Amino acid sequence: MNDSPGWASPGSAPSDDQGTGIPKPSPPVDGSGTTGQWSPAQPPPGQWSPPSAPGRGPGMPPPPGWGGQPQGPGWGRAPMAAKPGVIPLRPLGVGEILDGSVSTMRAHWRTVLGVSLTVSVIAQIVIVLVQRYLLPEQKRVDPNATGAEAIRQATDSLQSQLATSAPSTVIAMIATLFTASVLTVVVSRSVLGRPATLSETWSEARPRILPLLGLTLLLSLMSAAIMAVGLVPGLALGGTAGTVLEFLGSLASLVVVLWLMIRFTLAAPALMLERQSVLAALRRSAKLVSGSWWRTFGILALTYLLVIVMTLIITIPFGAVAIAVDGDGLSGILNGDTTSFGWPFLIVTGIGEVIVSTLAYPFTAGVTALLYIDQRIRREALDLDLARAAGVPGYGAPGN
Repeated sequence: MNDSPGWASPGSAPSDDQGTGIPKPSPPVDGSGTTGQWSPAQPPPGQWSPPSAPGRGPGMPPPPGWGGQPQGPGWGRAPMAAKPGVIPLRPLGVGEILDGSVSTMRAHWRTVLGVSLTVSVIAQIVIVLVQRYLLPEQKRVDPNATGAEAIRQATDSLQSQLATSAPSTVIAMIATLFTASVLTVVVSRSVLGRPATLSETWSEARPRILPLLGLTLLLSLMSAAIMAVGLVPGLALGGTAGTVLEFLGSLASLVVVLWLMIRFTLAAPALMLERQSVLAALRRSAKLVSGSWWRTFGILALTYLLVIVMTLIITIPFGAVAIAVDGDGLSGILNGDTTSFGWPFLIVTGIGEVIVSTLAYPFTAGVTALLYIDQRIRREALDLDLARAAGVPGYGAPGN
């Protein structure tokens, strides 16, 4: 944002390894301008007393109100953090990040729902068309198969399920990243307590759309390449040993992909708010997440757990209605074959998915953007820049 200090160029901070250049104070200078000419007559050490407290010397307890011993209400307490928008300008707790995301959705619901609903409808139409026309028929498992044949059929079925779910997963990931990046602009304004109209949000986000698509494509290709590396050795080996190697390789690949996705989870906010290039945004995210991987993972895991609960609450009733209006949908679910779903089933369940996505996309986007802001507050004292930009009294004018 052009009017938000700290967005366009990251501030110096311990995370940037700039703490070694702080100048040291000069030695004392006496009246003649020379250093080191202190008077030989100095008071004896350890005999200073607090003002208006004669007779107190070393070893005596300080009076009430001194040294962190409050005498009454308000004494010795840290000042309240400024809160010009949806979050207090200080390091955030988990509850404050989740609440800030919900508060942003409530405060700017027209803009938030306008973006998320548009993306959700487009993404769901593409997913429905892919499910109907492009997915191959899933391989079925013979319940009577035993031994190596059972393992082979189970492996083929798993590969078939992964192949049929991959397009939907990729489309959902692209939609999530796109929505998160656009709504990051809304969150950044909400933190400062400023309005965020749909036209203003799009005006700021539009120049970053191509780099955003490049980031999305790069992350998708990275994940696909890692999964391929894990599966190819087992596929090449074949047999029972190859099946075991496929399982272990896919498990290892999933762990690596998860680690990288958490490490690069703040790349989209950095790309949008700091105007970083794709590779610079990835490096920026890695630096901000460094040392906080488990905390970031825990907050995102909690976020997606809440999304899963919301998804079940909404999609189960829509699924029941879809089965009632389309008998083929039930047989498709029982057989695990999504290609046999009829249009009534796909349309009704698609409406439920649109509702879920419209609510889930901005919630996860808000959490990601606030995680980015929280990490910069912790590492770069961004709260001071944000307070000045918001015009909080005592922090100076914006731009000073």
